[in-house]
Amino acid sequence: MNTLVKDTAENAARARTRITDYIFATPLLPSQQLGNELDCDLRFKAENFQHTGSFKMRGAASKMTSITGDMGLITASSGNHGIACSRAASLIGKNLTVVLPETVAKAKLAKIQSFGVDVILHGQESGQAELHAQTLAASRGMTYVSPYNDPVVIAGQSTIGLELLEQADKIDNIFISMGGGGLISGIGAVLKNANPDTRVFGVSAKNSAALAASMRAGEVVETDHFDTLADGVAGGVDVDSVTLPLALQVIDEVLICDETEIASALRAMAQKEHQLVEGAAALALAGLCQVSERLRGKTNVVLLCGANFDPDKVMPLIKV
Repeated sequence: MNTLVKDTAENAARARTRITDYIFATPLLPSQQLGNELDCDLRFKAENFQHTGSFKMRGAASKMTSITGDMGLITASSGNHGIACSRAASLIGKNLTVVLPETVAKAKLAKIQSFGVDVILHGQESGQAELHAQTLAASRGMTYVSPYNDPVVIAGQSTIGLELLEQADKIDNIFISMGGGGLISGIGAVLKNANPDTRVFGVSAKNSAALAASMRAGEVVETDHFDTLADGVAGGVDVDSVTLPLALQVIDEVLICDETEIASALRAMAQKEHQLVEGAAALALAGLCQVSERLRGKTNVVLLCGANFDPDKVMPLIKV
């Protein structure tokens, strides 16, 4: 087994001992209907039930429990990562600053502020806020908390893989949405370390597929980004990303799904599985549906990464 994969799996075990008191061991739920329709054993790893509504709580807790002393922490995110970091900081007792764009939704701003962290508003979009946070980290001697480009954060996300190994006798295939790559790289490393025959499918949104493009190129490349229902995995990949080499080791196949496929998966989750999830979670199911003919008789897991959706966008799609 590749040393990078083995080391990531070992880091996951260490992270698990640190974060147990701060995260919820989410269930692996059997499919209510889709599995029968697709003629396979389909299960959902329900990180949509995790604290703050997404898997991000694991990585945030892993990072903050690894830091000793009173060094200030800083991050940038108005979404799942920012909310998770704010909650983790309040529970663990860390001094955290969150940089948000001036255009941040009032509800998200209020949610982050409710945890008692310091907030700085800067720039008109998330990329500007992130660059400002990294600049402040360097100038003020603070630790920048990346949403994915950090082995300690990846170790936290990897603990999902450890739970899966305990919850399932076998996993033939797993489908995980791809953003910056921390989630899929971490889980993939744990599962591959335990059983190299488990196939890891990475699923990218056609409108924002930076990691998929970087994997094809063998190096981080810039891509165009358009609005997507899977906004939780939208955005680019850091030039020095630690996730790319790991992703190349553990991802067996990359699937690209368009907005119609994501919308269909959102409806299927609501109408057939009775779960409301965010677009990034539905993206993983869209990938499975794309190759369902190859999965018959297999044990297949879909990672539901979160449930923090915009009702104005999602509810009209479900009612169609």
